[in-house]
Amino acid sequence: MADPIDPILLRSLVAVAEAKSFTLAARQLGLSQSTVSQHINRLELKTARRLLARDTHSVSLTPDGDAVLPFARQALEANARIASLLAGSDLRGHVRFGTSEDFVATALPKVLAEFTEQHSAVDLELTVGLSGNLYERYDAGELDLIFVKRRRGDERGRFGWKEELVWIGRPGFEMNMDAPLPLIALRPPSITRAHALAALEKAKRSWRIVCTADSLSGIRAAALAGLGVAAHSERLIPEGLTPLPASRALPALGHIEFVVVGGGRGNAAAEALGRAILDNASRIRTAA
Repeated sequence: MADPIDPILLRSLVAVAEAKSFTLAARQLGLSQSTVSQHINRLELKTARRLLARDTHSVSLTPDGDAVLPFARQALEANARIASLLAGSDLRGHVRFGTSEDFVATALPKVLAEFTEQHSAVDLELTVGLSGNLYERYDAGELDLIFVKRRRGDERGRFGWKEELVWIGRPGFEMNMDAPLPLIALRPPSITRAHALAALEKAKRSWRIVCTADSLSGIRAAALAGLGVAAHSERLIPEGLTPLPASRALPALGHIEFVVVGGGRGNAAAEALGRAILDNASRIRTAA
């Protein structure tokens, strides 16, 4: 029987694969970049397989790495559940937790359910809203912990993962290059809206707001009606809509980071919830 693989090595592999960057993976794990690199080297030595392809500009999974990744995730999730089952908890307190509406249809509700089951003496108060509004409420002292998109120019927060922003619309939607881009957007201070407008201004692409929504369901309804296009995170595209390729009409939007902000301020329960979210980042990234 082969010797077991250290979960710490698997965690580094998953983090690098998801972040597509040793630097970002190290930030997520709270380790140095050299330590993460050593973990990958040890894992490749143990498996006698090259798992990551690296150059000076990018990192990606090899075919062997792609095959190993789902099993690494399963092993880490099983390990976390065993630890949770055996740990018990004396944790108590009240956590005012705010999360972006993006995560409603992901595994986040399951992660929250597992947390409250393990820590039955913790009173969890949930707020779901737009990332920009949640930042404002956190800064006002109304929330203890938020799980949000990183705000432009704001370096606070523990890194969860990054993903591309893409343009979305209904299948077959066509644009007229001679007309302003019909834009569907959330109200300010929407972080995605800010990214979209910055990209359009940089590309000198004219635009007009055809729908201002208060929720992602409003964005979806307007896009399904064919009113225009919207910017959205790549992995969380609403049902019935499709990504539209970047072009002269649709400038590239770049990426966005998802972060956990808060958990300090002497609130041990909020700190524990923040760790639980980051430990389950790979689950939350995918639809429920």
